[in-house]
Amino acid sequence: MTLRSLGDYLETLRSVTPLVHCMTNYVAMNSTANLLLATGASPAMLHAPEEVAEFTAISAGLSINIGTISAHWADAMLTATATAEQHAIPWVLDPVAVGATRYRQTLCAKLLAAKPSVIRGNASEILALNGLASQGRGVDSTAATDQAVDAAVALAQKHGCIVAMTGESDWVTDGARHYRINGGHPLMPHVTTLGCGLSALVAGFVAANRDAPLGATAAALGCFAVAGERAGANAQGPGSFQVALLDALYQLTPDDLTTHAQLEAIHAA
Repeated sequence: MTLRSLGDYLETLRSVTPLVHCMTNYVAMNSTANLLLATGASPAMLHAPEEVAEFTAISAGLSINIGTISAHWADAMLTATATAEQHAIPWVLDPVAVGATRYRQTLCAKLLAAKPSVIRGNASEILALNGLASQGRGVDSTAATDQAVDAAVALAQKHGCIVAMTGESDWVTDGARHYRINGGHPLMPHVTTLGCGLSALVAGFVAANRDAPLGATAAALGCFAVAGERAGANAQGPGSFQVALLDALYQLTPDDLTTHAQLEAIHAA
């Protein structure tokens, strides 16, 4: 079974304009909302335990990011993910710095029980979430993507979900089919919250393409890779790169994505 052209997933996203409920960290809210809008999805940021169940139920997709977690946010996230599972709403887990503290590991174990559609993280986070490592340096990855491929595949198989692992090259797997996406730009790690925004974008793509979560996830990563290359071509540094990335995502066409995304099928991980 092969993926549709990546541009098809982008075209569907823009025609559907899915409402993505983003429970993300303080640092990422504004940039995540802008990334979703630029690409074609509709963002919402709600965290109050009193309303997350009601709002999740009317959303097309949910993105959970534990970056600046606290007790009441954790409770709200557990409520939201339980609601998503109940209503068959696709959701994405971004296990930010899960290897850093026991609190994050315990919370992620509870969140995983609600069956995420996609897990999106860097190599260190994927290793930690799979139980192969217990330490990490905050949100930064201290492991290379290739070092965590086996962990990503095992995690996908264990939880019956897609795993998207991002870094110098990106990997996406459902435990049986594996794809690598090349591209992006060296300035991307110098702009905070891009990974957070990408997780929310994955939620949007999967929400709009519910019949094909693997291809939708690959398309979201492909959008970032192609737009990142284009943004970096004229950027003078991290500040201008961030602005250029929004413009590149906004200007990206389905044909651009299909033609320029460097997607490679991997037959063995």
